[in-house]
Amino acid sequence: MSQPQPPPYNPYNQPPAMPQAPPGYGAPQQPYAGQPPMQSWQQPPTGPGLPYPPQPMPFAPQENRGHPVGAFFLAFVASVVVSLVYSVIVLATYEDQTKDTALTVYMAHALLNGAIVGSLIGLVARRSGGAWISGAIIAPLGVFFGHTNAVPMIIADVNGMAAIGDMMEADPFIPAKAWWGSQGDTEWISLLGLVIAAAMAWLLAFATGRRR
Repeated sequence: MSQPQPPPYNPYNQPPAMPQAPPGYGAPQQPYAGQPPMQSWQQPPTGPGLPYPPQPMPFAPQENRGHPVGAFFLAFVASVVVSLVYSVIVLATYEDQTKDTALTVYMAHALLNGAIVGSLIGLVARRSGGAWISGAIIAPLGVFFGHTNAVPMIIADVNGMAAIGDMMEADPFIPAKAWWGSQGDTEWISLLGLVIAAAMAWLLAFATGRRR
């Protein structure tokens, strides 16, 4: 009885060999038959760099920014209110004021207006240099208009509301002229009040803003 003959060798019937990818390129190497699959903790990282993306720090320091525009409008409103209060005080006490009293009240208004404007600018705008400069402009304007607005009030109190219209027709710059030399030879005091208001506003805005 003849033995069964093995099938002839045919190289084209052999299963193709699986190519091996170099380590670090492409997909990981396929396991051979009988080899257990790699566990998840054995898989190498598939991308460059760290296997996990860096996470942002939960308590990273944020840049301390202020609000210059909001500080400008808030300081402007505060300066208008303080100037209006000064005008009302002048209207209520002009009959009893002496020259020294009027100058003292004027200088106190300059200090107060500059202090309030500068403090608000520093608290809201913080380290904004432009806002500091705007405070040095707002405060002197408040001092000037606080005095000039008191003049029409006094004219209306003495001669009635119609006198304000007559003043505007005759010389609308009477309030400014009264501020410049209402007590005679007080031009330097009028200018000094503006300088004090501007300096106080800038210094307080600088000191308060640097701390925040």
